[in-house]
Amino acid sequence: MLTALSIRDVVLIEALDLEFGAGLGVLTGETGAGKSILLDALGLALGARAESGLVRQGAAQAVVTASFESPVPDSGIANLMAQNGLELEPGEPLLIRRIVKSDGGSRAFVNDQPASAGLLRELAPHLVEIHGQHDDRGLLNPRGHRALLDAFGKLDSGPVAIAHRAWREAEDALAVARAEQQEAERDREWLEHAVAELRALAPEEGEEEQLAERRAVMQRGEKIASELSGIAELLDGSDGGLSRLRQAARILERIAGDHEALAEALAAIDRAIIESATAQDRVDAAAEALAYDPAALEADEVRLFELRGVARKHRVQSDELPALLEELGGRLDRVESGGAGIARLEQAVEEAHRTYREAARALSGARSAAAARLDAAVETELKPLKLDAARFRTTVEPVDQSQWSAQGMDRVEFQVSTNPGAPFAPLIKIASGGELSRFILALKVALAEEGGARTLIFDEIDRGVGGAVASAIGERLARLAGDAQLLVVTHSPQVAARGNRHLLIAKSHDGVVTRTGVTPLDADQRREEIARMLSGAEITPEARAQAERLLAA
Repeated sequence: MLTALSIRDVVLIEALDLEFGAGLGVLTGETGAGKSILLDALGLALGARAESGLVRQGAAQAVVTASFESPVPDSGIANLMAQNGLELEPGEPLLIRRIVKSDGGSRAFVNDQPASAGLLRELAPHLVEIHGQHDDRGLLNPRGHRALLDAFGKLDSGPVAIAHRAWREAEDALAVARAEQQEAERDREWLEHAVAELRALAPEEGEEEQLAERRAVMQRGEKIASELSGIAELLDGSDGGLSRLRQAARILERIAGDHEALAEALAAIDRAIIESATAQDRVDAAAEALAYDPAALEADEVRLFELRGVARKHRVQSDELPALLEELGGRLDRVESGGAGIARLEQAVEEAHRTYREAARALSGARSAAAARLDAAVETELKPLKLDAARFRTTVEPVDQSQWSAQGMDRVEFQVSTNPGAPFAPLIKIASGGELSRFILALKVALAEEGGARTLIFDEIDRGVGGAVASAIGERLARLAGDAQLLVVTHSPQVAARGNRHLLIAKSHDGVVTRTGVTPLDADQRREEIARMLSGAEITPEARAQAERLLAA
């Protein structure tokens, strides 16, 4: 809801601060007093084109500030601000400020944060609807008619949205599977060769490390085998040290009893024989441990080179070959069984499509029924508004499958025929601004404000009518204002008398400068203004009495 409007240096307005409340507010004044300036100023705050001609003569810039009630969390307004990186504290009012410089440049702020005029235009439909000469095309845009009809009929498009999402997800899965299948088919020959090669190789994780270690051990054994053989010959050969020690021991055994020193020598040689024999045993054990089979070494080297060669070909490590075999084997299996998988996905798409069609057709039927009720409700409102020759209809037409969406398979549009025998045409084709405003009013009453902004402005909706029609307009405006905020620019005393608040717009001239001002009227001033509207320049007692009766009613 619009709570305040501050205007500085806009055309004839030097400085103006207005406050607004809920219900029906009326703005009156003589022709040319500047009522349109107020709407132009508000339009600036709502993103209208900035023109230097709006800046008051002699001023450097014009400034308009519009204040609205704090948006509800997760509302369209709150979401738009979040998407544009603008902060909004809970409970904080929405403050929009627009500055237009005399050279035509402009700046915009939302809660003192820089914003674009484009964002203001996105926010506008959530804040204010202006109908009449300055219509913002809110109800005239067929893009919003479907949502309005659904709100009027209390129709739930949720099942259709769920079915649509499932259908699209099934189609996406099928498209991915087909793309994978096509890619796999292109690679089939390579896959078959690679899988056959890997299966024949039968790689095992950790195999390369084991082969490399065994190969290293055998290569070391090959190098020291000859040296170990030489050591054995030196120790145990026919001329080896151990053989000579034993010969010496046998000689000493015969003569050891002849002298004590010989016995000691024999004992030392015996110890040497024992140590030499131990050394020989250790050399023999080492030779046995380091012994290798040249054929085994060759086999390990061939296997190792095969593993590393295949790994290089596939640009992986040797230990990754088993996982690669599993992956490529799976891809080959999918190629060979891909037709069956795609057939299952195609069936899933068809089932999801059928579910969507059934839900969407049910919603279409409900929309057609709601359209008939809406047409009847609007038709009921037309005659009292002096539109008894006009007809209204809501068309619910199927769209091409390429346009089916989460909202269904229909295009909804409000259409009118203003004269008997005339063809139906979109609302926007109505030439008369007064007729258009009354059609909008009838539609708004029938829709009971479903899906619209909480602030509505009707600009001279009563143009060209009077008496009972003006009274009917006033009654309907008051009815709408029970659930929303309405501001009405009017020349009709019947409409003005229905307002909860009354603002008088008037020009003043001090001999140098002409200014437009707005004055909130008290009860007495309001009676005088309505009397003026009834009688003209000279207010008669009869006009005042009639004004009292209108206000009392």
